[in-house]
Amino acid sequence: MSPATSRPAVSGRLPDFPWDQLTSYAARARAHAGGVVDLSIGTPVDPTPVVVQEALAAAADAPGYPTTIGTPRVRQAAADWLERRFGVTGLGLDGVLPSVGSKELIAALPLHLGVGAGDLVVLPEIAYPTYEVGAALVGARTLATDSLTAIGPERPSLLWLNSPSNPSGRVLGVDHLRKVVDWCRDRGTLLVSDECYLECAWDDERRPVSVLHPDVCGGSHEGLLTVHSLSKRSNLAGYRAAFVAGDPTVVAELLAVRKNLGLIVPAPVQAAMAAALDDDAHVEEQHARYAARRTRLRAALESAGFRVDHSEASLYLWATRDDDCWATVDWLAERGILVAPGAFYGAAGSRHVRVAFTATDERVAAAAERLAAAV
Repeated sequence: MSPATSRPAVSGRLPDFPWDQLTSYAARARAHAGGVVDLSIGTPVDPTPVVVQEALAAAADAPGYPTTIGTPRVRQAAADWLERRFGVTGLGLDGVLPSVGSKELIAALPLHLGVGAGDLVVLPEIAYPTYEVGAALVGARTLATDSLTAIGPERPSLLWLNSPSNPSGRVLGVDHLRKVVDWCRDRGTLLVSDECYLECAWDDERRPVSVLHPDVCGGSHEGLLTVHSLSKRSNLAGYRAAFVAGDPTVVAELLAVRKNLGLIVPAPVQAAMAAALDDDAHVEEQHARYAARRTRLRAALESAGFRVDHSEASLYLWATRDDDCWATVDWLAERGILVAPGAFYGAAGSRHVRVAFTATDERVAAAAERLAAAV
């Protein structure tokens, strides 16, 4: 046996890919006479904004290699957006780094920052599965908890926050965030906040805030990173456009590694990112579309006996009938509605389903009608 075949497969260190478990339910939903209403993955379906398409086309002549660090234009646009929309101050160009989508960044972050075997990575109790994947790739231990007390005396290498949460839509308040920032700084733990849904807020009393906001971080970004994506706010999932922002020292470390790996956002996509970040009008238009879909879908779920928990932000409704999540997935699939089981996001989600409202108006209306018929 050759050395290449004698080594254990890397995939053996990873959890099962969750979406593979949904295949039979997807087939059942697709068999519905009225077609499937896919509310599972939450992929955007509305057009990419014209201002972004025009910027991409204008930058299409790009024969040379772009740089990993990104153009000053896209990094400035990211810093300006965080200040304009979320009150983040003091973020310079050296604190921003574009990435090829946020999932790639999240999965590779422990590796790129030198987290190793046996180190501890702390995840939210209900969490995006890719946090665990990134830890597994480097052999790190994980602890899923929302309680700092549960960590005990350990000093984690990395702690993930996610507000607004995927899948639950839960928003963490300023006091909570400040407490976690202070705790991480005391322990020498890098705090990484996944803030990809900051623009997707629905409750004026629970507005999401970045950990880079001065009320949270005290005006210093030391020991803090945030992850941002344009997939949902700007319908750019197909562009793979995201960025990381925060502590310039940590960003420089990421840059040094990523330069060696050739992880570079294409130049035309960087131009499109800058145009998207500079324009607020399309964000407001998309927010209104999602608000209408959310209102209709939530009312239909509640009329059908569901309870919606949290969900004050993000693009999902965290719904339950106080039943096993797979039984609920099955019940909805029989009605041609495909959703994600809460178990994908940890044991604490086992009695919920995640229902995306990123489908078209027509498909959301179809789901509402089917839920009404079920009543």
